[in-house]
Amino acid sequence: MSAPATTRILVADDHFIVRSGLVALIDSEPDMKVVAQATDGAQAVEYFARHRPDVAVVDLRMPVRSGIQAIEAIRQAFPDARILVLTAYNGDEDIHKALAVGARGYLLKSSTGDDLVPAIRAVAAGDQWIPRDVASRLAVRREYETLTNREIEVLREIARGRANKEIASSLVISENTVKDHLKNILGKLQVSARTEAVTVAVQRGIIEL
Repeated sequence: MSAPATTRILVADDHFIVRSGLVALIDSEPDMKVVAQATDGAQAVEYFARHRPDVAVVDLRMPVRSGIQAIEAIRQAFPDARILVLTAYNGDEDIHKALAVGARGYLLKSSTGDDLVPAIRAVAAGDQWIPRDVASRLAVRREYETLTNREIEVLREIARGRANKEIASSLVISENTVKDHLKNILGKLQVSARTEAVTVAVQRGIIEL
């Protein structure tokens, strides 16, 4: 009787301790083997092309290229790539972006090792892995209107502490237009103040600080 095929895995995470723990956990499974470890998003893309793993386990927040950018690049080059996001970020926009660019599963780092191995197996088999806590966060997104690209640009400027006049100058728009965008942002995020808008946007994964 032949031995079961080994699932080859790429792990991409910029935190050494997290990465080491993942590798130890995965390699303890008799039918799984970590074939590459990436410390940033650019390495994740490079190592995927080099090693062609069955599954890539990718964090969202990494230097050089973000997890979202890495997933997008990998899927463009390898449309059949199977990618599982493993991250601490549970914002509804984070989840939506990851799935939109081609991730097959989304798992929070607060999950246990008992969740990771089944998630990898599911993604390796071509299935999706969306746990209940992730699905409930994703459902929250339906309660909000989507911000336009320009509104997100204005929101990023607000997060940098810039006043309306400075934002207008930076984006080459009028101060009145900035005020209109701000009004729309507050309404869509269901908040009443600029600082509250930034807090909610960061929590949901719309912008990063």
